[in-house]
Amino acid sequence: MRDFPPTVTAWTPSADYPPTDSTARRSIGVPDTQGPVRFLWWLLRQQPDLVLAGCLCSLLWMLPAALTPWILGRAIDEGILGGDGGRLGTWLLVLLLVTLLGGASGVFYHTVVVRSWLVASYGQTFLVTHQGVRLGHVLPRRAATGEVLSVNGSDGDQFGHFVEIVSRLVGNVVAYALVAVIVLQVSVPLGLVVLLVAPLLVVVSSVLLRPLAAAQTRERARDSELTSMATDIVAGLRILRGIGGERTFGDNYARQSQRVRRAGVRSGAWGAFVEAVGVLLSGLFVVVLMVLGVDRVRAGDLQVGELVTFLGYALFLVQPIRVVFEAAQQLTRSLVAARRTVGVLGTPDPWPRPALVAPEELERLGRGELVDVASGLRVRPGRLTMVVAAVPDDAAALADRLGRYLPAADGVPGEEDDDEDEDGDRRALALARRERAAARARLERADQERALAPWGVTLGGVDLARLPMEQVRRLVLVSDAGAQVFSGTLQEAVDPHDRLDHAAAEAALRSAAAEDVYDVLPGGWQGRLEERGRGLSGGQRQRLVLARALAADPPVLVLVEPTSAVDAHTEALVAARLPGHRRGRTTVVVTASPLLLHHADDVALLDAGRVVATGTHEELVTRDPDYRRTVLRGDPATDTVPVPGGTPVLAGEVTP
Repeated sequence: MRDFPPTVTAWTPSADYPPTDSTARRSIGVPDTQGPVRFLWWLLRQQPDLVLAGCLCSLLWMLPAALTPWILGRAIDEGILGGDGGRLGTWLLVLLLVTLLGGASGVFYHTVVVRSWLVASYGQTFLVTHQGVRLGHVLPRRAATGEVLSVNGSDGDQFGHFVEIVSRLVGNVVAYALVAVIVLQVSVPLGLVVLLVAPLLVVVSSVLLRPLAAAQTRERARDSELTSMATDIVAGLRILRGIGGERTFGDNYARQSQRVRRAGVRSGAWGAFVEAVGVLLSGLFVVVLMVLGVDRVRAGDLQVGELVTFLGYALFLVQPIRVVFEAAQQLTRSLVAARRTVGVLGTPDPWPRPALVAPEELERLGRGELVDVASGLRVRPGRLTMVVAAVPDDAAALADRLGRYLPAADGVPGEEDDDEDEDGDRRALALARRERAAARARLERADQERALAPWGVTLGGVDLARLPMEQVRRLVLVSDAGAQVFSGTLQEAVDPHDRLDHAAAEAALRSAAAEDVYDVLPGGWQGRLEERGRGLSGGQRQRLVLARALAADPPVLVLVEPTSAVDAHTEALVAARLPGHRRGRTTVVVTASPLLLHHADDVALLDAGRVVATGTHEELVTRDPDYRRTVLRGDPATDTVPVPGGTPVLAGEVTP
């Protein structure tokens, strides 16, 4: 039997963000991130129908085991010992019906549990993905990459198990109460033992849950750190090979891997110890119950059939007690996972959320002047403006402001490792916790101040802080060296939103001088790209990213060093084709390449973060020595300026 969960989407759309066709389907709502317990309770409330169905099926599944000892006892006392064949047949028929009911409910219980498990597990993936899309570049600065991957992966499994164990626990607890009622009717002392001893055993064993939770938290933190280390090593593998650092980082990874192994062994040992205690205490409970039952038979208070009933219940009660212990362990693991999930999903949105701007007003803004107050840069609409900066960080900061990206310093320290025995004393750990808490408090204050303050970049006379983030992204697109190429077809890489026709896609590819990418892929537009564009050269990946940016055709396009990884011939092709492709659209290019600068409508020189000179490339080469030093990097009297399609001229000359 196959069953699939319904399609779910993360975050319930608000009034400002009306649902689309996809979000109109089942939504898992906005998560409650005020604490791990509240998050788990919110998780259960997202699928009340499945949870209730799971609890009901679990109870029906447990009924045969709960009623069989009582039915057998009645059959023995009334049918066999009483010599009444009719009564014996009746009770056997009842036993058959109860068994069939239990078998059928077990099938439905498995179906419901798998469905609820998938909804909880993949719902977690939707939540983390939505948070990543919503925060963008902010999320890696607020949470480690390994932490996000662990929350998205292993924690989803934990929440699936949590929903499953809750329904199973409810069924076992109700069955346990039913057994207690039956035993009370047969013998009040034995019924009181059943009612009081099992909760007492659970309370005693709960003392062991605190060290178990600490061990699992330690394992979880170290595993996240190991995942972050692995992603960093993979991302920088080429550089590590170039500097011979593979062995050093490999040794670091091996040491961290051993720390994860030791933490896992310690966590597993505590889990096994708690499980062993549960088995021991439940076994002792069965022994005590049997001793009391035999004693009641000797005293003549119980019949043989009633003794069989107690024997069956003594064996049956092992299952509910074991489930309670299992649920306690799973709850501990789920709380650890929920605490980490809250840390990722509870990251506050650093952006204000103003009302959406009307489409016609948004179109007007896209045709307006772009002004950066901090640097004094003014970009006239519909022109190709290039920015030259002697310090690359100044240019990167400008591009971040134009695209409304937070500065790189906006982050928090990583998670500390709560292991006093191996890694330090409690004072150091307490200091690390206080530093993290203070850093988060500073970020929250900065977010609040940012929500009230202007951003400092205006488009069409409107500060970007007054626009919702999704509309800012629709107006201004920043493409820099950090842009990635994803696996998929070439068509998906150039046109991920499937908006272009064949001619427009080819025009974007040609303007980026990326026709060779089309030629080297078997299948053309349907040729497959590997993850991160492996198999392509650095220049091909860069031109593919440029083609994707050109294909998006935003009103304002900001390109950061778009030709830094290509040869001079290819760079000259890009420089010649870019102005025609973006004619009539506002384009800002951060570059120091003379080949590109020659085609600019306006050029601005950035010094110490401020625009100190503007003009055309030829004008600045003639009159500004700082510009010549930055662009030509040599003697102004002898250096030449390459002119595509023409004769190179001396730096001090002005081209006609």
